[in-house]
Amino acid sequence: METHYLNVEQAAEYLNTSVRFVRRLIAERRVAFHKVGAHVRLAVEDLEAFVLAGRVEPITRASVRRDLGRAA
Repeated sequence: METHYLNVEQAAEYLNTSVRFVRRLIAERRVAFHKVGAHVRLAVEDLEAFVLAGRVEPITRASVRRDLGRAA
């Protein structure tokens, strides 16, 4: 399997965010990255894992009832 790596600017475009946001993710170690000499590279798989980790499921009536049942 071949891994595809992006630089910070490409990663920002891939995530549809700013370069500053990607650099903050790296500085805070919130996303995995690779150092190649002085360069920072991000694997597309790592970016996908970051996005999936932030997924929030929609609220349904059943989930609200279930959660209220736990509180009682």
